Amino acid sequence: MVRTLSGIQPTGNLHIGNYLGALVNWVRLQREYESYFFLADLHALTQRPPAGQLRSAVRELAIGVLASGVDPDKSTLFVQSHVPQHAELCWVLTCLTPLGDLNRMTQFKDKSAQQPDNINAGLFTYPILQTADIALYRPECVPVGEDQDQHLELARETLRRFNFVYGDTFPEPKTAKSHAPRVMGVDGDSKMSKSKGNEIGLFETADETWQKLRGAKTDPARLRRADPGNPDICNIYSYHGFFSPPETCAEVAAGCRSAALGCVDCKKMLAVNMEAVKGPIRERAAALRAAPKRLDEILAAGAEKARRTAEETMTLVRERIGIRGEANA
Repeated sequence: MVRTLSGIQPTGNLHIGNYLGALVNWVRLQREYESYFFLADLHALTQRPPAGQLRSAVRELAIGVLASGVDPDKSTLFVQSHVPQHAELCWVLTCLTPLGDLNRMTQFKDKSAQQPDNINAGLFTYPILQTADIALYRPECVPVGEDQDQHLELARETLRRFNFVYGDTFPEPKTAKSHAPRVMGVDGDSKMSKSKGNEIGLFETADETWQKLRGAKTDPARLRRADPGNPDICNIYSYHGFFSPPETCAEVAAGCRSAALGCVDCKKMLAVNMEAVKGPIRERAAALRAAPKRLDEILAAGAEKARRTAEETMTLVRERIGIRGEANA
């Protein structure tokens, strides 16, 4: 099977934006590819999270990934820091990456603006670690969103440079456009994010979800129940597209345009369909929390397989760059 690789940061409680934007895609990918999925805790260090918070976030993320349908018998799921070759290859590639290439990365400016009191070197060299993440597993396919295009081009340039200096070692990573949707927050103004407080948590109960949906932004033209609306600009209708069957979406669209369906009724229909998806995920997550040993076993097995694959790559890299000695023999 063709190999693919993808990662996600443990930066907070999972929300439906994470689910729709990454986890649904991972479940699909595992049916079509030899899939390596990792929890990017080394990347999360750029935000300087407290140690206990990071450990908890990693476990909750692993639970969410598995509860959402990623099957450890079909995929390799592991924690990035459990595979030390990520950091080792990152340093090798750092020594090959011109400062000018990193200066052109626009995401450094964006990330620095998000945390102006913690503009650390990790934010600047972040794309090199991403390159190492990819190169270690030599995937034929790397699904990325548009915001990662620049980083993937840097990865290709860095690996071409390695091949030029040390001999043909790495295949050029090919990218597949991710069709992950851009999920807006309940405020309707920006992308769903826990830091912005506009999220709907993946593990929230039906009542908690409803409380957020009740106050969620809808079509601003519908000031009264009798006002016709435009579902194409309604954030709640976009959620229907993710969670409701096609016949419900058609009913909602027609009811919105004719004012036959009020916004509250529309939200109630959404809440039912959203809970039909979230409820089973929440139940599977609860079962995993009740069996911490099983979670440890899954992550340990994934890390062991990932280390074997990564070490094959690093053995070749060490030979090429001239640091292979008795300790690595």
